[in-house]
Amino acid sequence: MKKKLLSMQPDIEPILKMNEPYTPVPEDFEKAAESEKESFITKAKSVSYWADAWRRLRKNKVAMVALVVIIMLFLFAFIGPLFTNYSYSIQMRGEENWPPFWEKPSDSVLRKAEQDGITFNKWLHPLGTDNLGRDNLTRLMYGTRISLSIGIVATLIVVIIGSIVGSIAGYAGGAVDVVIMRITEIIYSVPDILIVLLLSTALKATLTEYINSSTGWWPQFLNTLGGNLVGIFITFGLIYWVSMSRIIRGQVLMLKQQEYVTAARALGASSGRIIKRHLLPNCIGQLVVTACLQIPSAIFLESFLSFLGMGVSAPLTSLGSMASDGLSGLYTYPYRLVVPAVILSVLILSFNLFGDGLRDALDPRLKK
Repeated sequence: MKKKLLSMQPDIEPILKMNEPYTPVPEDFEKAAESEKESFITKAKSVSYWADAWRRLRKNKVAMVALVVIIMLFLFAFIGPLFTNYSYSIQMRGEENWPPFWEKPSDSVLRKAEQDGITFNKWLHPLGTDNLGRDNLTRLMYGTRISLSIGIVATLIVVIIGSIVGSIAGYAGGAVDVVIMRITEIIYSVPDILIVLLLSTALKATLTEYINSSTGWWPQFLNTLGGNLVGIFITFGLIYWVSMSRIIRGQVLMLKQQEYVTAARALGASSGRIIKRHLLPNCIGQLVVTACLQIPSAIFLESFLSFLGMGVSAPLTSLGSMASDGLSGLYTYPYRLVVPAVILSVLILSFNLFGDGLRDALDPRLKK
């Protein structure tokens, strides 16, 4: 039946053909080519947990800028002293309280430097010298190195103690969990600074006596650090593991109910093996984030104690001790206080911002 011209009646022939059964043809039974198979089945690229976290972290511009700043400060602290002509303890007589010196030194200064075995490239003292004639830029590099080292080492101590205590409390449960949590609550309720000051003062005499009465490379290394700094390491490890242990305990309480833990227990695995091989590896995200946020706390605590004169021992320096030395000449030499204070602030802020970005990247609930 043909459709009439200008008729509103639809053409039903194509619709009726759609309902007719399909008659196979020989071409339908031919094998598909390899190119057709690859185009038909698309496999998604397998992405690991850390690769996916890095992908999300790169999208966080604030965290990436903070990471670049941290890397630059690491290079400044650990690579920078290789390109300087001084040490943090060298005192140059006649060059006390020099202002920032960017120009080529005079002939008399060059002759004196040649006698002392010092060579110059383009400048003498870019940040001037302190009241003892020590180069401020070199001391700033070493001070940043000490602050970073203290933050990292103290955080590692906290991670080790906190992860062990938290995993034992969460996995054992019962009376063990109750006793450990009550101890952590008692420590958490006491002001941190008060305990640090008391323990540092109490340990200083014992450590000093041990250093003076012993021989070998280890007492010599402790003598370089000073009794105050070693006491800070010990007290930091004894106190600041509380927050880490509470976080790990919460994760272990959740993870120990999983099927793989039940299977490992059914196969006869010991509690230590289950904690070491199954529980702690699955808490690595929380460990990394908490450790990254703990580093600025350790740096600030050391700088605060060094500012009060209870940190590193002279001639060793840190950002806090440099700020304390610069405070006495604030009106005459303000850059002595401003420069280490700015670096300390930028360092702590960068670690905090990078830790926040790392927490967002490692959180599976924020995965897109």
